[in-house]
Amino acid sequence: MAREATTSEMGMSKGQTGHLYIQTNEIDNAIIHYTRQADGKLAEVARIKTGGAGSGEFKPISGQESAPNSYEGAGSVIITSDRRFLFATNGGDNSVSSFRLESDGRLTLLDVKSTGNPVEGRSGTAKSLAFAPSTRTLFVLHAFGPDHLRLMSVDAEGMLKTRPEQYTVNTYSKRNRVSTMVVVSPNEELVLVGTTFDEPIAHTGLYPDGSPILWVQRAGGALHSIASNAPDPDGLAVFALQKDGSLGTARFYDAKGGSPFYIAFLNQRPNTFVIGYAVGDGCSICTIEKNGSIKIGPLVKIDTSAGLPSELCWLAIAPDDRTIYATNFGYSNISSYRINGSGLEIACDPACPKVPGDGTARGLNGTVTSGPSDSWISPDGAYLYQIYGNASKLVSYSTQPDGSLKEIGSVKIPYNGSQGLAGF
Repeated sequence: MAREATTSEMGMSKGQTGHLYIQTNEIDNAIIHYTRQADGKLAEVARIKTGGAGSGEFKPISGQESAPNSYEGAGSVIITSDRRFLFATNGGDNSVSSFRLESDGRLTLLDVKSTGNPVEGRSGTAKSLAFAPSTRTLFVLHAFGPDHLRLMSVDAEGMLKTRPEQYTVNTYSKRNRVSTMVVVSPNEELVLVGTTFDEPIAHTGLYPDGSPILWVQRAGGALHSIASNAPDPDGLAVFALQKDGSLGTARFYDAKGGSPFYIAFLNQRPNTFVIGYAVGDGCSICTIEKNGSIKIGPLVKIDTSAGLPSELCWLAIAPDDRTIYATNFGYSNISSYRINGSGLEIACDPACPKVPGDGTARGLNGTVTSGPSDSWISPDGAYLYQIYGNASKLVSYSTQPDGSLKEIGSVKIPYNGSQGLAGF
């Protein structure tokens, strides 16, 4: 049986229990490296340039000059399962940075490569990453298509090579879809892609209060929601992963809710994953069947009395697979679920008080928001870390037995643009 590395062998001093990383998404993009203390609090160690460009405070997805959650996505910073490399997107110039990850948490920039998609307009939209170790393939997702998904090869030293393959989550009738995140199934047989809109909100415009317009008028005068899978049953894209890292033809599934934004596999049940819905206002638990098809369970909604939609967009699953923490962008807070056998039930809704921003950002429902986005839970399940971009805060919470969260501290992060969390 393999021996666990000691704290000193991992390069951590007494009182440190791990490391956490976030990208600033500034024009001169950088990764902020924090150490995690034994009490769950964070201490900044260094800022390491990615060699690429972020979008800054500009939000490409909506065209807003300054707004949180720039790319409406998740997973822009990831760490390989062997903890050798960290990868980060540079959304401003559509590139990816590769870092060597030392045992003491230090990062060394190894390579920066273009995703292969040209930047059209003010900013690119490279947003989400997933890695398949067996083929050493890095999947890079962009908010806008038609080439939403591009591939890179990663050699043994962490150097990147852009591959020619390109894939879309558009359909015959939907040519401008907005994707959210890419995930490789634990058995490396499938690649799943979430979606949020069938038309970019930059095309539909904003209301006077700054909230985006969710409806467009189609032929005949009928209003149609631009949220994906609402009502058309095709919001989840699933590709077969081939032995050379390439992908088969996409299959589109009815995700059973509007804007199937986030996809998270359970830690101990590799054929089971959870979807968080930005416009469906809840979560569902899903399984990969023996024939490779996807079975999606019923949508379990949170309390939406504060306005529709809540924009439940990010998930963090406890290591024991018992609790799910769901981030509500529009509500500026977090809700929690219990996994009850093969189903879900609400644990605490909300699980923490609302975190106020500076009053300049609004959610899809028009509520003023502090723009929470990516979250990350510690390997022991004791602490949850949450980005609040419009409040310029990365907040540390201690998790409680009833599913609630207790704020224990925060660190300052760059305003509005910061995104992506990964750690060990």
